[in-house]
Amino acid sequence: MHAMVLHAPGTRLEWTELPDPVPGPGEVRIRVAACGVCRTDLHVVDGELPHPKRPVIPGHEIVGRIDALGRDVSGFEPGQRVGIPWLGHTCSTCFYCRHAQENLCDTPGFTGYTRDGGFATAAVADARFAFALGEAGDDVALAPLLCAGLIGWRALCTAGEAKRLGLYGFGAAAHIITQVALWQRRSVFAFTRPGDRAAQEFALGLGAAWAGGSDETPPEPLDAAILFAPVGSLVPTALAAVRKGGRVVCAGIHMSEIPGFSYSLLWEERQLLSVANLTRQDGLDFLALAPQIGVVTQTQAYPLAEANRAFEDLRAGRFTGAAVLVP
Repeated sequence: MHAMVLHAPGTRLEWTELPDPVPGPGEVRIRVAACGVCRTDLHVVDGELPHPKRPVIPGHEIVGRIDALGRDVSGFEPGQRVGIPWLGHTCSTCFYCRHAQENLCDTPGFTGYTRDGGFATAAVADARFAFALGEAGDDVALAPLLCAGLIGWRALCTAGEAKRLGLYGFGAAAHIITQVALWQRRSVFAFTRPGDRAAQEFALGLGAAWAGGSDETPPEPLDAAILFAPVGSLVPTALAAVRKGGRVVCAGIHMSEIPGFSYSLLWEERQLLSVANLTRQDGLDFLALAPQIGVVTQTQAYPLAEANRAFEDLRAGRFTGAAVLVP
């Protein structure tokens, strides 16, 4: 197989030819048809997440077809299309796994971080964490749902019943969750990089009630805000934008330093929350709901060998929606 391999944090991925991986007990091998490029992949490559597998193949928004089954795998068959998400393994025995909080497992495995991922022509995954995708929908269009969609969904649920919802950082996750929020009859207020008119027009085109820079004040107080941008200085900004009793949900796995802020921003029962990883139930719920809503992902496809260019474009904000690698 071929893969884009990270040998050390802070370096470019290298195009590498490797033997096909062999699925072990309880695992499946997937021929990768598409793999989304997530900001978490950037955090892995840039060394902002500690202790990655070395070397590692990044990528955790995998869509492909099973071509080999390991021992003791049931419920799947060769040729079946599946999706592989960020959460790639849990222990099933720790306190969190036993209390329906497997996203907080004490000894987890993560696709494209502690386990090899989907920036390759083939990948091996724990069959328990593979989602059957059926035959409806395009591979490239489905890939962003496996993380941007799933984490966005968990963040939206954490935001509660908020009717006026602010989304800070309007990229892959926000453009998916905007569609879900509108279907739920919420109003979306989109915050982009200051001056990014393209992203603001994109948000308005999807149905956002308002769009502006993250340095702007929304036209009315928000019931809740979700921070997809990994910018710590936006935490006090978002707290100032929500009403009394409102919530601010931090949805990223990594964020820059949060500056000190006045207690008055938190007082009056505002809540500051974080979302970590996902559960398999999140995946089952969201992947069943997305077709009913008619979620449409906007994607920019890149050949697998051009993963480094996709990263550069993601950093610079050169596209709207989500980047997807195609072997």
